[in-house]
This record gives sequence, structure tokens and C-alpha cells, in this order.
Amino acid sequence: MSSKVSKLVAVFKQHLTVPWQAGLASIQRVIFAVYDKTDELRLRANVEEFALVAQQAGKHWLLLDVTNAFPQWMVVQEYRDAYFESPEDLAGYQSGELTEFVAALTEQLKARIEADAGPETVVALLGVGSLFGLARVSLVVEGIKDSVAGRLLVFFPGEHHPENHTYRLLDARDGWNYLAVPLQATD
Repeated sequence: MSSKVSKLVAVFKQHLTVPWQAGLASIQRVIFAVYDKTDELRLRANVEEFALVAQQAGKHWLLLDVTNAFPQWMVVQEYRDAYFESPEDLAGYQSGELTEFVAALTEQLKARIEADAGPETVVALLGVGSLFGLARVSLVVEGIKDSVAGRLLVFFPGEHHPENHTYRLLDARDGWNYLAVPLQATD
């Protein structure tokens, strides 16, 4: 395991040693595991280490991988062939946020969370880098956070700037201000 990823696992483990407070607002239950985009494959290869840490802390683990969410959504669209010819016909294409896709994704994730997660569950969201140019991670998190009774752990390939709580996905898009708890491996 890469030293950066193992440090991130250690930071997550330390975070889980703090007892979970009841009655927190949903935003206070969101955790962003921030890592360098170049460590994506290493993180994926070791994601089970995070699951093991959660289970050792007495928590349940639910991994939701959104890597293939867009192709899975697109394949069932009636007008998919026309969309490939004229992608600008997709609602939100110009803004980089496909509104129908975001709505469908959040509903799918919420249904899975409500069916399989409880108040002692870490719901881990993997593959958010694949949403770049299709959906804003902030909107997906906003759309599902109230469904998570335990903790929502977002594996986030990008940057966190603590001075203004700004997150930048893949270090490319303008950041957004978000009050989630950031976990970062320190060098």
C-alpha cells in the first residue's frame, strides 16, 4: 500500500476513535477523504482497508461506487443515440451538470442508502472523479446527505483548502465552499 494511502487509512482510523455524537446535522456527518488524483488507483486497490478499519471500530460499511453511473444511466435513455450526435440536447450540458442524470443518480443512491444503511453505517462514496464534467460532487452529496443516518465518507481526488473550506475536484474546477470534515494524509 502506498504510504499516502496508508496514512489516509490511519487518519480515518483515528477519526473513528471519536464516539459518534447523536443529533448532528447531516452536513456534520459528511467526511471527505481528500487525496491526490494520482493516487486514485492505489486508493481503489486498498479501499478494503477503509472497510476493515470501519468494521474494527464496530461500524457497518456500505460502499457505493459511482464510477460507471453515467454509462449505466445513458444506456437506458430512449434518445441516447441522438444525445451522442448532439450532446448539447442533454439538459445541463452547457453548464457541465446534466440535471436529469444528477437527479437519477441521487435517487438511486438514496434508495440504496435507505435500504442498506443504518445509524452505525459508514456509507462510502467512491468514483466521484468520474462525475467531472457531468455532475457536481457537491450537488450529489447535498442530494444524499440527509439519507445517511451514520457517516458519509466521500473519497475525493482533489484538494482541500482549510482557510476557506474550499474543495476542488481533480484540482481542475473552481472549488466550492463546503463544511464537511476533511481527512488528509499529511506528508
